[in-house]
Amino acid sequence: MDIRDLFDISLPIIQAPMAGAQNHQLAAAVSTAGGLGSVPAGMLAAEVLDAELTAMAALTDKPYNVNFFCHRTPAADPRRDEAWLAMLMPFLQELQIDPASIPSGATRKPFDAAMANVIERHRPAVVSFHFGLPAPDLLQRVRATGAKILSSATTIEEGLWLQAQGVDAVIAQGLEAGGHRGMFLSDDIDSQVGILALLPQLVAALDIPVIAAGGIADARGVAAAQALGAAGVQVGTAYLLCDESRISQLHRQALQSPAAHNTVLTTLFSGRPARGIVNRLIQELGPRPDAVPTFPLAGNAISVLRAKAESQGLDHYSPLWAGQNVSGCRSIPAAELTAALTVGWRA
Repeated sequence: MDIRDLFDISLPIIQAPMAGAQNHQLAAAVSTAGGLGSVPAGMLAAEVLDAELTAMAALTDKPYNVNFFCHRTPAADPRRDEAWLAMLMPFLQELQIDPASIPSGATRKPFDAAMANVIERHRPAVVSFHFGLPAPDLLQRVRATGAKILSSATTIEEGLWLQAQGVDAVIAQGLEAGGHRGMFLSDDIDSQVGILALLPQLVAALDIPVIAAGGIADARGVAAAQALGAAGVQVGTAYLLCDESRISQLHRQALQSPAAHNTVLTTLFSGRPARGIVNRLIQELGPRPDAVPTFPLAGNAISVLRAKAESQGLDHYSPLWAGQNVSGCRSIPAAELTAALTVGWRA
C-alpha cells in the first residue's frame, strides 16, 4: 500500500511540517495540489493551532496532517543554565542585551490534552508526531477521531517500537534531513544513518508502510525512494523557498548561497540535534557543546540573540534549518514543486 491509498490523496508526496518556517498556507497549497500538506504545531499554543486549522479548512477540503512534538518538559538545571549564559555572554554583550531579559521556562510544550481537544474539534485526516509518541491516553484520543497516526523513526529500533504502538505508517528520517532529528530511544548521534541505508532496512523490518524523508529534493530522489520500497516520500527543505513559505529573507538568502552546502547537526538553537546551515554561532561554539540546556530551554536565550541580530540584518544566531541537499529549492508555488516531485513516482 502506498500513501495515496492510506491517506486518500492523489500524489505520494508529504510536505514535511516545518515549525517556524510555515503556516497553514503552505500546507493548504500542497493538499490542494493532491499531496499531503502538514501544519506544524510544535511551536503553537492550542488556541493558535485552532485558528490555523480553521484557516486551513477555509482554503481546502483535502486531507492534511497536523504535527506535534512529544518531548518531555525538562526540570530546571540552574548550574547548566549558568554555564550556558557564560558561554553566550560575549554575544549578549556585543549586542547590548541584558541577560535578565531572557525568558525562563519551557516555551515549547509537548502534545497535551488541550491539543487533543483541538484535534477532536477539527478531525484532520492525519496526525504525526516527532520524538516518539504521546502518552497512551492522549494517543487513544487522537486515534478515536479516525486520524491516521504517523511518527518518525531514525533507527530500526525506533521503527519497531512505533509499529508495536500501532502507528499506521513510519517516516524513515535519514541523516540528511533538515531540522530536528526525530530520535527518541537514544541520543547517540552515531546511531544515525542516511536514508539509503535506513529506508530498505525499515522496509524489511516492518509490516506497515514506510515513508522516506531526508535528502529528497527532486523527481530522481522520489524515484530512488520508491525503488528502495518507500510507500511515499516526505519533503521539507525543497519547499522552503516556495511562495507560501514564511522563512525570513535572511534564511532565503542563506539557502541560495554557497553556505547552504555546509550543514551540521547542532543542539545550539533548541537543545536537540537539528540540521542547519553553519553560521557564526556554530562556528564559534561548535555544533554541540556540553553546556547547552535540555530541549527546549536552549531556545530562550537564542531567541533574544536572534531577534536583535536579525533586526540588524545578521543571521549569526538564526536557526537556518536545511537538509544536506538544497538543490531542489526554487522560488515557485508549492503546487508546482509537488507536481514536479511526483514525476519521479512510477504509476
